[in-house]
Amino acid sequence: MEVRFTKMEGCGNDYVYISGFDFPLDPAQKPEIIKRLSDRHFGIGGDGVIFINPSQIADFEMEMWNADGTRGEMCGNGIRCVGKFVYDKGMTREKEITVESFGKVKYLTLFTEEIDDREVVTSVRVNMGEPILDAQSIPVEADSSPVVAESIHIPIEGIGEYGESDGDYEMTCVSMGNPHAVVYIDSTDDLQIETIGPLFENHSRFPNRTNTEFVQIIDPEHVKMRVWERGSGETLACGTGCCAVCVAGVLNGCTAPKLEVQVLGGSLLIEWDREENLVWMTGPATTVFEGTISV
Repeated sequence: MEVRFTKMEGCGNDYVYISGFDFPLDPAQKPEIIKRLSDRHFGIGGDGVIFINPSQIADFEMEMWNADGTRGEMCGNGIRCVGKFVYDKGMTREKEITVESFGKVKYLTLFTEEIDDREVVTSVRVNMGEPILDAQSIPVEADSSPVVAESIHIPIEGIGEYGESDGDYEMTCVSMGNPHAVVYIDSTDDLQIETIGPLFENHSRFPNRTNTEFVQIIDPEHVKMRVWERGSGETLACGTGCCAVCVAGVLNGCTAPKLEVQVLGGSLLIEWDREENLVWMTGPATTVFEGTISV
């Protein structure tokens, strides 16, 4: 079967996008298809695959898969690109749309520019909803709830020092529809994330595994972040992770509720409206290339 795809990225967090309206695939075959399409040597290459489907509760559904063939509940950079996909391809003319992801509805505002005589989406603001702080709902096994600056032991052997030399870290846990552990470190430049990231992801205290954000504070309104994503490894950005970092910074009293989060692929602007208890994310959405592939 020949399938049309669009390769898109938000701050370097790249996915393969396929219209489920036009190319509905057998669910049983999807995990293997996702792994092949995501492969950067033998496939298209990406942090995963996202299908844009019909929805009964929103304008569209985002069906997000990680590169290892597992389902993801939410993707902040991915949902911005979904907004660009449906507008640029004429699936909607509205600039205020709703997108369902894993049964939850998000609200998007699309910002457009005239490029080569076409009106296209260049950035998107997303109402990411309420942060989930209850430990059981995240989920994370913890001594208290919410989980703020709680100690976690990471069994590091023979690879030098990471933060504390004995492998003990302080984590703040937040769910933005998917689980995150936020850890503050002195420098993101020296982090050997390929070694420590999987140890967090698969730690026994996270029943559904976790995404981990390693954060360096530049000033109260600006941080640097590197992220290890569950099922994908290190990525250049993570939208939900940036939201979790904003929430965690407020809970720890170290950053402001309006925050620029600098990731390897760019920057996202995040705001936690404490009065409404809503997190807002604003950032770019870019089309890289399009094509067809046999699945």
